Amino acid sequence: MKRKIIDFDISLGLVAILLSAIGLVFIYSASSYSAEVQLGDSFHYVKTQGLALFVGVLFMAGMTFVDLRKVKKVALPIYIVSLVLLTLVFVPVLGVESYGAKRWLNLGFFTIQPSEYAKFGMVIMLAKVMADKGADTFLKLMLLFLIGGAVALLLILEPNMSITICVVLVLVLMIFVGGAKFKHLIAIGLPVLAAGVALIFSEPYRIRRLLAFVDPWASPLDEGYQLIQSYYALGSGGLFGVGIGNSRQKYLFLPFAESDFILSVIGEEIGFVGILLVVALFLFIVVKGWMVAVRAKDRFSSYLATGITAVLAVQTALNIAVVCGAIPPTGLPLPFVSAGGSSLVAYLMAIGLLMNVSRQSKIGNLVGVNNWELSYEK
Repeated sequence: MKRKIIDFDISLGLVAILLSAIGLVFIYSASSYSAEVQLGDSFHYVKTQGLALFVGVLFMAGMTFVDLRKVKKVALPIYIVSLVLLTLVFVPVLGVESYGAKRWLNLGFFTIQPSEYAKFGMVIMLAKVMADKGADTFLKLMLLFLIGGAVALLLILEPNMSITICVVLVLVLMIFVGGAKFKHLIAIGLPVLAAGVALIFSEPYRIRRLLAFVDPWASPLDEGYQLIQSYYALGSGGLFGVGIGNSRQKYLFLPFAESDFILSVIGEEIGFVGILLVVALFLFIVVKGWMVAVRAKDRFSSYLATGITAVLAVQTALNIAVVCGAIPPTGLPLPFVSAGGSSLVAYLMAIGLLMNVSRQSKIGNLVGVNNWELSYEK
């Protein structure tokens, strides 16, 4: 019996760690020159990411064995803390501004990016509300949109349009899976979409990004520069790449090569085949995540797994689309792979929760427990 209780699918964790290890290799390759020139330490980003990986794996292990019933009970406090952290970035002493955006908190010895944790705080809260009340009426749907809308509003104020888009898409996916009626989604979704379009065109720099997306060569030294350099990296990589460590774009040509555009460096160094292998690892996690959600023993666990998987799938898809020029450029890291301690720790914790749902479903099958028949209040 004891062996059965600890017997769960660890492949999710192993693949997440593998992606993180791949990230370490290419973070060094992409950043060694720029870090040496700008910071005097070619290993600067690798050391930071390595520490985050160590901390993240510890948290992932902890999340794998936490009682999900307790997670559900503290869903509201987790959500409130997420909102508070997002608000604190606007406090002058605590908030760190970079490139015109306030997205980081200075905690003394290190900084964190609250938006990376707020995404999952929102998912936990949505999972609880949907498990308890459902999403089958207009009023219930309004409540769910308010939960996600509060997070989205604070993200817009930073401003952080890329994470905002990710949050809204995850919100819609979760509500759809939760059984929302299509007419209700349309009734609420159309005004939200209209507001989103208005926000995009309200800022001149967003309009410039859209124009650069349509024709990056119209402004090759300005808004179109980053996308053009990404094209050069991917194009020069060809099928099998120029070899690990042999990237030319990393020599201060490609901005944010170690973070938002690390996939460009991967494509340059190990080619299209290498990108396909990385994408295959992400697809493995997404497919396994959906399977975990389907097999979950109760509604909360199922919605939780759905939300976590949706966050990973949406953010990965958006990052790949940006790097390939399929959508306008936006600052969004590639989960597990891009440099960024907050993102890595948050995603590893989320993977721990996914493995926890998998573990709980196996325990439920073992002892004959299934709480899906416990319907929520109508």
